[in-house]
Amino acid sequence: MTSTIILALAVFGASSVEMVEAFTIVLAAGVSRGWRSAVEGTLAAVVTLAVIVVGVGVPLIHLVPLNALRVVVGGMLLVLGLNWLRKAILRSSGHKAMHDEDAIYAKTLAELSADGQPPPKNSFRHAPRDATGFVVAFKGVFLEGLEVVMIVLTLGSSSKHLGLAAVSAGAAVVVVSCAGALVALPDRAWVTPRLGRTVLRVMGVFFVGMALLQAWPGRGSWSGTTRSGGSGPLVGMVRQMARTPQPRVTSSLVRSFESFDAAHGWGVNLFVVIALAAIGAAFLSARPRVARAGV
Repeated sequence: MTSTIILALAVFGASSVEMVEAFTIVLAAGVSRGWRSAVEGTLAAVVTLAVIVVGVGVPLIHLVPLNALRVVVGGMLLVLGLNWLRKAILRSSGHKAMHDEDAIYAKTLAELSADGQPPPKNSFRHAPRDATGFVVAFKGVFLEGLEVVMIVLTLGSSSKHLGLAAVSAGAAVVVVSCAGALVALPDRAWVTPRLGRTVLRVMGVFFVGMALLQAWPGRGSWSGTTRSGGSGPLVGMVRQMARTPQPRVTSSLVRSFESFDAAHGWGVNLFVVIALAAIGAAFLSARPRVARAGV
């Protein structure tokens, strides 16, 4: 259990670093050369990486003999590790500047704006295509994404948890992309309530979806008993919590809730469904007073 958690955190952290570097390049390309070319370059790089993974990565894992795969994976892991170690030694000894995304962004922005042309003011759909912005975004996303693929293949294959490594890398991509989208918003988006209302509505959709999932027949994870008569998921979880060494007062409360849920699982599930739906409806309204009540 501990090894899987360490693997997930390691892949998530390493992938997040690579994705931040890729987004820095895309952001500079979008601001200086126009967002249409930057987004198109990003999408082209993502599609290219997907084709490489499906066409090369998957057959490599399933068709190559295990011993040969271990040599390949070990070699890639050694190359990556030695490169990271070299950079860390140079930076800690003062021979290489510390990694600064602000400086990288400013340098890339200055290089892309060297021709003196202002960024296009057209809408995204009608903005002119720019070859330089497309190539810079494609190159940045492709190279950093390729490093993420290597991280997933090396760490996931060596630990025999390739699926977990892929999920962790995907989570890093989603988190960095969402954070990057907020960073890329224009200044006017932060001085109007529109952004806050959008975030509230997104949270409302999430809570309503959780309520529907909770109410779905046969999927109530808070049910007291299963169809076969065994303990439900919540009862089993609470039972494990009760076995944990703890003060007598909390142990008594946990055991009491276990007995209550085992006897009234349907009522507990109904309460959870109503609470989730009410919170979701409050957030979907995007009204300050109603949303504050939902919080």
